[in-house]
Amino acid sequence: MGQEAGDTGVRFADRESVEQVEIGLELAPKFDADGLVPVVTTDAASGAVLMLGWMNAEALRRTIETRLAHYWSRSRQALWHKGAHSGFFQHVEALLVDDDQDALILQVRLEGPGSCHVGYRSCFYRAIDLDAAGGGGVVPLRMTETEKAFDADTVYAGLENPTRL
Repeated sequence: MGQEAGDTGVRFADRESVEQVEIGLELAPKFDADGLVPVVTTDAASGAVLMLGWMNAEALRRTIETRLAHYWSRSRQALWHKGAHSGFFQHVEALLVDDDQDALILQVRLEGPGSCHVGYRSCFYRAIDLDAAGGGGVVPLRMTETEKAFDADTVYAGLENPTRL
């Protein structure tokens, strides 16, 4: 993947062989047809999953360069610097890549009470109730976080909700 106009000094290797991708020591990410790679973001201290996001090449470069999490917002179709509005930045402690370099795990230290635009610490604040599921009814959910970490209406006042139906 060559350097494009406006790119930083962060460069990715071209994907040339399976061996290079799987056991090589150069980052050669595989972006999907939309130019994105999924990113699971976890709390570096506790290991708790905070969110699932997406990065395009620019977001990945900026994350590596600044050590602050940047994502691609699929709903807004824009680069998203996590914390730019809320002040709840995600400081990168580690960035892991999977075997075929098409998925990432971002381990972060939170600056602030949470990561979820709904107000919880984690975007995964509900679980599928496996014991109550089945029997033809709608699959029930149960809360895993009982209290919000912050008031999302205040923090994100004036911003459009990114959730799309």
